[in-house]
Amino acid sequence: MITDTDLGAFFSSPAYGVAGASTNREKYGNKVLRCYQQNGRKVYGINPRAVEIEGAACVAAVAELPDEVQSISIITPPAITEQVVTQAIARGIKNIWMQPGAESPRAVEECRKNGVNVIADGSCILVVLGYSDH
Repeated sequence: MITDTDLGAFFSSPAYGVAGASTNREKYGNKVLRCYQQNGRKVYGINPRAVEIEGAACVAAVAELPDEVQSISIITPPAITEQVVTQAIARGIKNIWMQPGAESPRAVEECRKNGVNVIADGSCILVVLGYSDH
């Protein structure tokens, strides 16, 4: 169950990364990025094939995120989520939110073992922050 402490830690980041960011406005990787923007938060997409998504700068991998990014959302298949988590731990990311469908028990365990605040209980950031598809 998601707690206010988990949310507070996650939302204390000066900027956010979206692993699985998509140029396709129908995909959740795009909607989550736009959700951060709609809520006035600085966001970077993580997508090896895009330079920019919805006006936000993109990086090819977690390791390339600026230091101000302390929290990332993951919208990838579970096998990719595991790779993203490994990269995030190496990079020093403090907070990880696995969107519904991205969760991996192995990735969640890896976060906990490494002291990363992890949200992976089926909570959707689009619901928690409030998202409008316009």
